[in-house]
Amino acid sequence: MSDNTENQVLEHLRHIHGRIDLTADDMKEVKLRLSTLGSSLSLVRREIIIGDETGARQQASIDRIMDRLERIEYRLELRNET
Repeated sequence: MSDNTENQVLEHLRHIHGRIDLTADDMKEVKLRLSTLGSSLSLVRREIIIGDETGARQQASIDRIMDRLERIEYRLELRNET
């Protein structure tokens, strides 16, 4: 190969190497962002589960209150149902 051809090949290889380095840096950033997104998604899921549990506890409390209210109304003869 002539010196000119070798220089062109080396120049192209350097350019390719530089682009690969940029791509590798971009991939590191993408991986970091995906990791952060995954952590955030886990926190959101946890908050949803906590919200569902809170809702279930509140509904159970409301049901108990309604039962007590019905018994009170029955005893005070405000309702004629059992």
